[in-house]
Amino acid sequence: MEKKHQINLWYVFIAVALVLLFQSFWASHQAVERIPYSEFEDLLEDGQIAEVGVRETTIHGRLKTPLADGRDLFVTNRVEAEIADKLREHDVVFTGEVESRFLRDLLSWIVPVVFFVFIWMFLIRRMADKQGFGGLMSVGRSKAKVYVETDIQVTFDDVAGVDEAKSELQEIVDFLKEPERYGRLGARVPKGILLVGPPGTGKTLLARAVAGQAGVPFFSISGSEFVEMFVGVGAARVRDLFEQARQAAPCIIFIDELDALGRARGAGPMSGGHDEKEQTLNQLLAELDGFDTSQGIVLLAATNRPEILDPALLRAGRFDRQVLVDRPDKVGRLAILEVHVRKIELAPDADLAQIAALTPGFSGADLANLVNEAAILATRRDADAVTLADFTAAIERIVAGLEKRSRLLNRAERERVAYHEMGHALVASALPGTDAVHKVSIIPRGVGALGYTIQRPTEDRFLMTRQELADKMAVLMGGRAAEALVFHEISTGAADDLDKVTDIARHMATRYGMEEAIGQVAYDPQRQAFLGEGALGWSPREYSEDTAREIDLAVRALVEQAFDAATVVLTRRREELEAGAALLLERETITPDDFPALRNQVAREQSAA
Repeated sequence: MEKKHQINLWYVFIAVALVLLFQSFWASHQAVERIPYSEFEDLLEDGQIAEVGVRETTIHGRLKTPLADGRDLFVTNRVEAEIADKLREHDVVFTGEVESRFLRDLLSWIVPVVFFVFIWMFLIRRMADKQGFGGLMSVGRSKAKVYVETDIQVTFDDVAGVDEAKSELQEIVDFLKEPERYGRLGARVPKGILLVGPPGTGKTLLARAVAGQAGVPFFSISGSEFVEMFVGVGAARVRDLFEQARQAAPCIIFIDELDALGRARGAGPMSGGHDEKEQTLNQLLAELDGFDTSQGIVLLAATNRPEILDPALLRAGRFDRQVLVDRPDKVGRLAILEVHVRKIELAPDADLAQIAALTPGFSGADLANLVNEAAILATRRDADAVTLADFTAAIERIVAGLEKRSRLLNRAERERVAYHEMGHALVASALPGTDAVHKVSIIPRGVGALGYTIQRPTEDRFLMTRQELADKMAVLMGGRAAEALVFHEISTGAADDLDKVTDIARHMATRYGMEEAIGQVAYDPQRQAFLGEGALGWSPREYSEDTAREIDLAVRALVEQAFDAATVVLTRRREELEAGAALLLERETITPDDFPALRNQVAREQSAA
């Protein structure tokens, strides 16, 4: 965008005045001849001086006969105090003059003031603007960015994968377009709609789509922009924001990251009662109670931490409706991919359904990044279109990290990593409740991964049984079991696997009630950090030391059972383990097409039949 330059008229005026002043000084200086005092006396003796003016330090005057260059004015330094007598002897007209100091004194006051004002305008003010509190007259004004209808190019056609949220917000659009239709039976539009969901799921995009679909002004501001270092500024900005909205109604106000502004008052042991944030929140609550929805003002807000919001903010009459914007399922991911691939050249073999199946748990932002990474990879190899292989490589880069081919492993380490990864893959392919193996590699990736095994889920899962969790733990322990079986020794390569398997085992024992030894009791329920509880990452333990010991024993037993299950599978498939590791050392990366033993049990039975 081309930067607009504005010319201040004061700068032009000052520049012209300085030029004229300099020109006048230069002209007057050029018209006067400075002569030494001796020459002045000679001219005086010869009767060439018509008149003089005597000042404290100089004598200036006019000659009877102009000099050769045409100048008849002169000036010399005053030397002799008895000059008056000599002038009288030669019948010279002379006067005593008092030098005016008004201009000099005036400039001695004005120039420093102008200099410091200049410093304030161009240095201090700019620094203050960067810090967010420049311009004391505008410090209480709202910093909301106002987008008119032509600025917002986003509509509901650009939002995919959140159909339920779109249908909820469609009512808001209809109300802004046809308020009479919705008000004929006495209904009113909700004052506030809170968009709740994990980061990257499209909450801000949905809010912009509502404004773009309705064709009304859109006031967008972040919750952190209300709070400043000056007390009362946040409340003033809230008032100014709603005042601007009333003048532009019908319109939409969108507050992003509401948790920065609407945190529960008094939450946590260190909170005080006179916090600037609390004053800002109180003003927001007052504005929510004060404006009438019939004016056509709709308040949208987004947060990924609804549990820490103040209860007064969520009560009926303020934020009346909460809309969940969750991570998309497989169908939603396919719809999101179809939106993002419009801007790239797609190869015929790029099956978006297969890509959607490979990306469980990806948010809308993750999928947008995936499409961009795939396009970059295709551009890097000078391809004409983005293929399925580019998408697969982009998924591996996002999930596992960047390839580290420069990280050279010695022969013994490569062999151990090959058996480790093949142990994961073979256990995953042997157990019926696990996801299918997609690729196995011993190429280092990311910060510490020396190899990786990628599994492809066949469908989205929302519940898992005890056996499925046990199988998942067995897959995680497959790498260590393979090392112990082949090398009769374990290494540090399973550190991340142990973290994950221990976490699953502890949740099974303390949250899911899946361990008979300690009963079906939730010893560690999922707590919300609401009203300060758990706000510092700590929550009180509600069971005894004896129970804690039983939990530790149960977790240890679950991990040992997973290790034993993996060992049984690999012992039975020892030949396939050896063959797969040898192939992996040769090729570095293999798929089930390269090694059929990696296919899951059901697929092998179907192919055998």
